[in-house]
Amino acid sequence: MSLLDHLAAVPDPRRRRGIRHAWCTLLAIAAVAVVAGARSLTAIAEWAADAPQQVLALLGVRRDPLTGDFQLPHEATIRRALAIVDADALDAAICSWITTPLLAAGIAEAPRRALAVDGKSLRGTRSGGGEAVHLLSAVDHATGTDVAQTDVDGKTNEITRFRPLLNDMDLTGCVITADALHTQRDHAEFLVGEKNAHYLLIVKKNQPSQYRQLTGLPWRQVEIHHRSKDRGHGREERRTIKVVSVAAGLLFPYAVQAIQLKRQVRGLGPGTKWRSVTVYAITSLPAHQARPADLAAWIRGHWTIENKLHYVRDVAYGEDHSQTRTGSTPRASHPAQPGHQRSAPGRRDQHRPGPPPTRPRRHPSPRATWHHMIRPAQPTLPEP
Repeated sequence: MSLLDHLAAVPDPRRRRGIRHAWCTLLAIAAVAVVAGARSLTAIAEWAADAPQQVLALLGVRRDPLTGDFQLPHEATIRRALAIVDADALDAAICSWITTPLLAAGIAEAPRRALAVDGKSLRGTRSGGGEAVHLLSAVDHATGTDVAQTDVDGKTNEITRFRPLLNDMDLTGCVITADALHTQRDHAEFLVGEKNAHYLLIVKKNQPSQYRQLTGLPWRQVEIHHRSKDRGHGREERRTIKVVSVAAGLLFPYAVQAIQLKRQVRGLGPGTKWRSVTVYAITSLPAHQARPADLAAWIRGHWTIENKLHYVRDVAYGEDHSQTRTGSTPRASHPAQPGHQRSAPGRRDQHRPGPPPTRPRRHPSPRATWHHMIRPAQPTLPEP
């Protein structure tokens, strides 16, 4: 299925009278322009104006019945469309378009699919004392693609939007990684009891009973099950992981393994000291389904959502600098995206790039002509 086929499922809220452009075409222009690097609504319209005719034909842009020329939608038309679109339906369509070829190729299914869940605020959308638009996303560890996205209303938080984010997805056999905010009993019941999935959750002091129980385990008597080290980005890092299988007694639904992960980090400069951080986690995966090396890879892989989605949106596409706030525009102009695969070498920063015009005027301005008329004539010197 093409992008237009997926976007055809997004409901059109416009009245039938006066419609000139197909709804899926307006959304496709915005989506493809953002993938090409457009950072603003003006840049989206400029990308459409510069697009080759074969691209406009594939996007379904209408032609003039008399001249046969493509009739491009105006920037205001695109702006109004993104302001009234159903953002949930748009995200669902874009995510389906992204994940369908990956699932068909089997890339996202082997050996066990892992999804990272985390949220991000669009800081530029904050106006006055209002709340910034906050988006909660699910990203595939293996591909870095955004497979689901929902908004977080200012009156609630990410915890209440966790279920709506994953409710329509087939999570059978998947492992969901999340930070300590989502270490909630309701989330565990939802993932394991309803979705037949598994979880790997970080435990911090927001769950005091669970945190005290994990820190009180006899970790000194447990041998290290896996070691790894990295060197790069101006630092050296060593990681060790210990895993304990607990048949009963963990104060969390479906938790069968407790994890202690120690990180030692130091800079590469001379005289730098090691800095140690200890992290605790729990998982519903039994030992025969998740080796210590797998658990370490999934914990580290959770940073995929930061490296391949949030970083790309902030740095490559300037999402935090966008100040669009009307209706669904902030979310619709930053739909679910294929993460690091979205890089565009010749992207537009805000508007069409280029130096200021240096061409001479074709005709002198009226003011210049007037000054020329009243300028006194220069005396002519006689020839020697």
